Formats: sequence, C-alpha cells, structure tokens
Amino acid sequence: MTAASVRFRRTSALVLASALLAGCGTGAPERRGGRDAPSAPGFPVTLDNCGVRTTYERPPERVVTIHQHPTEVMLALGLGDRLVGTAFPDSAPLPGHAREFRGLPVLSEREPSFETVLAAEPDFVYGGFDSAFAAQEGRSREAFAEAGIDTRLNLEYCGRGRTSMSDAYAEIRAVGSVFGVRERADRLVAELRRRVEDAHRAVRGARAVPVLVYDSGQKTAYTAGGRSLATDVIALAGGRNVFADLDEVFGDVSWEQVAERRPEAIVIHDYEGGGGLERKKEFLRSHPALAEVPAVREERFVTLPLAATLVGVRPPHAVAELARGLHPERFR
Repeated sequence: MTAASVRFRRTSALVLASALLAGCGTGAPERRGGRDAPSAPGFPVTLDNCGVRTTYERPPERVVTIHQHPTEVMLALGLGDRLVGTAFPDSAPLPGHAREFRGLPVLSEREPSFETVLAAEPDFVYGGFDSAFAAQEGRSREAFAEAGIDTRLNLEYCGRGRTSMSDAYAEIRAVGSVFGVRERADRLVAELRRRVEDAHRAVRGARAVPVLVYDSGQKTAYTAGGRSLATDVIALAGGRNVFADLDEVFGDVSWEQVAERRPEAIVIHDYEGGGGLERKKEFLRSHPALAEVPAVREERFVTLPLAATLVGVRPPHAVAELARGLHPERFR
C-alpha cells in the first residue's frame, strides 16, 4: 500500500465520518432489524467476554475492527463483507487475504476516535489490544454500549493469566458463534491445528533454543512475557522464551538482563511504526551489552510480524516459520 493510497483512504474515511455525523447527529446508529426483531436461526447467543456479558439476537451486520489481528480473524472466517471499517493496520496481510484486506475502509492509522467509529454506523466493534477501548480517550466499552453498539475485546487482554494456542482457537470459535458461522470456525481451527502439529512434530526431541522476543525499545527491551502467546508459540517451535518468568503479556527488561539470559535466537517484530526492521538489527549488533550474546554474535534473527504472536489466526503460521528458523536442520 503506498503512502498516497493510505492518505486517500484516511481522508475519504474522515470526510464520510463528518458527513454522517452531520446527518444523524449524536444519537446511536440505527441497527438493521432492531434489538426487538425476531432472533435469527441459531440465535440468541450469549457470551461472556472480559467481564462483559452480551446476548446476540442475530449476527452483527456492520463491524469495525481496531487493530489488525481482529481484522484477520474476520477475513479468515469469510466475514469480510461485514467490515465497514478497520483501524491500525500494522503489517502486510496474510497472502490469502491480501486483496480483501487492502480493500477495507481504513478509518485511522492508529486507534480511531469514538466519533470516527460512530460515523461508520457499526453494530459491533472488535478490538485487539485493550487500547481499542481506552476510557480516557472516550472509547470505553460502556460508551459503545450506551450508543447501542456491542463490543468484543480479544481475550488475550482479559487478564486471565498465561495465554496459549488454545486461546487462539477459542477466540476464533467465539467469533464464529457471534456471527453464526460455527462450522466454518471449526474447520478453520482444524486447519490451523494441523499446521501447528506438523511443525511441532518436525522439531520434537530437539534441544529447546533460548529465544528473546524483541518488539521495540532502546533504553530497555520491550519483550514478550510469560502471559504472552509468544511463549507458547516459541515452545511449540522448539524454543524457550528467556523471559517466560515475566508476569506480563509484554513488558520492559534491561539489556543487562538480556545479556545474562544469553538468548541464542532473537525474534524481531516487524510492523509499521515499530522502528524499522534493519534499524532494530543494527541497534542489536551495536549495543555493547549484547556483544557476547550468542544470538547477536551469530546474527541469528527471525523476523515475524507483530500479529504473529497475538491471539488470532497468525500464531499457527508463526509456529511453522519460527520452527524453521530455530531448527533448520529438521526441514532439509
């Protein structure tokens, strides 16, 4: 996607937002069928999500996604026609969904304002990180509920403890239930399970390689902790997260701590706004505290998009890619 096309989409979305707000005032968006309309076949469906209990009388019809991994869940489930807007795209899409992904209306390059989301007239907003529903920015789940809009937050941010690959499958199935496509979700999960099992089988019995996840940061390293799905992805790929004892999804650690744990491979997150892949590599190579770290000395870097270790459809793909990076001898 060129910078010009991004600017065009953003400008078009904001122009549309202004027009819609002018036409409908500040009231809640009208919902097709209304909450009192008869339930759709297989409905109602009631789900608990991060402490919010929602009963769906019918599948949502107009969806806004905030962050890329919810968008990719929707596309993988064949629900792209429900998307009326997305925000914060940060990586190249999976090849199978590239054309559809690039055709989506981009409401904002970062998290959109509450008013921008309302202007798209959604009946459902699906967020990836907890910042999707930042109360201090007027975008809380309560605010959307008051506007008559249902919401879902990716379960990685429900504060339930360590996240595993089973949570990725659970997220896909939950979204399948919301949209009445359970069988489609089951088929997708089965396909992703096979992908993980094939990669894990190839590295079974191999020595676990110590791995650091480097997302960003220079004064400190912003890395994946024990609550992150990255820990499970690394284990399934034949590695070991050197900061699995960090009781966070992501958190900061010192470079001295990194040096002490001597990772033999470094997973570098590559995404838009993340500082640039080559700059990250050069920083790691030049940091004096890392000179004797095996991964840096041997330049054993594995590049993954940020979404690859977030709850969604990407982690099974990441297991296969990372396994090849950690144990290339098992794939010759």
